[in-house]
Amino acid sequence: MGFMTAMAPVRAEPDLSFLLDRTSHALRTRMAAALSEIGLTARMHCVLVHALEGERTQAQLAAIGDMDKTTMVVTVDALEKAGLAERRPSTADRRARIIAVTEAGSEVAERSQRIVDGVHSAALESLPATERAALVRALRNLTEGHLAETVEAPSAARRARQ
Repeated sequence: MGFMTAMAPVRAEPDLSFLLDRTSHALRTRMAAALSEIGLTARMHCVLVHALEGERTQAQLAAIGDMDKTTMVVTVDALEKAGLAERRPSTADRRARIIAVTEAGSEVAERSQRIVDGVHSAALESLPATERAALVRALRNLTEGHLAETVEAPSAARRARQ
């Protein structure tokens, strides 16, 4: 046994970060592939669905989708170019601009939601039935409990590119 091997720390807990990152990455890539078949990105889907829920500004939608301003502008530009959404003055505040989904956008959102649900369903159905509800419950408990608050990381730690 080499010197380095003998000095390696013993992992006392499963590598939760790796497991969640790997799961998240695999879901994101499958989602991207499935949505690309109807000409959407996951961000475009996110904006369409949340804009359909009610009058929302670009800034509000960016916060919901965890997008920076530049990414949001590019996403809305793509939706406008495809005829799926448009920027309009808000009915509540004429100075504010909201993202309004077109009739075509509404139909695409229906299709994209079925695709997203299908990707999630396929992942869950790959587990034994007894584990499905437990996994979702455990993840929900983490995101709404212990991991609900994000901690501001030092500037040296960069967030993985989405």
